[in-house]
Amino acid sequence: MTETTRRQMLPLGAVIASAPTMLAFASRAALAVTRAEIDGEVANALSALRTLDITRPLFAGAKSILIFPRILSGGFIVGGQYGQGALIAGDRAVGYYNIAGASFGFTMGAQVAGLAMFFMTDAACAALDAESGWEIGTGPAVVALDQGMQADITSTTLAAPVYAISFSQQGLMASLSINESKITRIQPE
Repeated sequence: MTETTRRQMLPLGAVIASAPTMLAFASRAALAVTRAEIDGEVANALSALRTLDITRPLFAGAKSILIFPRILSGGFIVGGQYGQGALIAGDRAVGYYNIAGASFGFTMGAQVAGLAMFFMTDAACAALDAESGWEIGTGPAVVALDQGMQADITSTTLAAPVYAISFSQQGLMASLSINESKITRIQPE
């Protein structure tokens, strides 16, 4: 191997070497153990989301809101993500869920991000209670709102069954992917 090739490979080697440490550290941040911990994190996320002008029409029209305050995503070529959250109806948690997914391809890095899913119809809410969980991409359509789309949302333009907004991204990955993620009801302590 020539010196030039070794220099080119050095950054890649550093990422590979540090990936287990980053994932171990981030996984502790993504996993809540008790209902009280999940409830506290969800309450903080809801407070922050309610301050955004963009979310006002979503809060006004939603039947329920599924909040994952922290989803850990990471990997190298093979990636994964995991997080826990609560389904809010009115002002209280009516269920607890996890989100998990895997990806293959060019994946490199780690991040923690939050996800809020606004369920606008009863049929969309029912998808969460499927016996085997709900795999995003099957059942009700999910519209992932980016900054550009969020500017055009009003109470009269809402037509999709589910809207998703990511928030509080921190880390070395470009975005939070929810395609082919599975959401399953859990019973935390």
